[in-house]
Amino acid sequence: MKRFKLKSVFVVLFLTIGLASCSNDNDAPSIPESITKAALVTEVKGPATGKVNEELSYDVTFIVDNACGEFSKIGEVTIGGVKGLQVEVKYPTGVCTTQVPDPKKTVYKFKSATKGTFEIKFKKSETEFVTTKVVIE
Repeated sequence: MKRFKLKSVFVVLFLTIGLASCSNDNDAPSIPESITKAALVTEVKGPATGKVNEELSYDVTFIVDNACGEFSKIGEVTIGGVKGLQVEVKYPTGVCTTQVPDPKKTVYKFKSATKGTFEIKFKKSETEFVTTKVVIE
């Protein structure tokens, strides 16, 4: 009887070790399909005045690292304690055969529920913004 219990314990232990040692080693680490980087804005064009609750459109021109970069979104950034906006660009992780990038454009929508003068700031470099003022009446 003692021998049977000992064999049972060894069988259970063997199966436990065998199952625990099976891992998913065949899976390679996943490589992201794209990476996102901030792009530098060269120009912001749009109206200088608007009305309360009126949506204003601004054309934002930015430079990408290579021609495969595509607009992703507009995010927030802080430079020296000053808050502003930055254009984020998505780049594929594969090789880009078209290396000469043209400046790209996107549209930024601005709407204010209050009257006043507002500054729309986009990241121009690591230390400065392109600033456009709008007066809402």
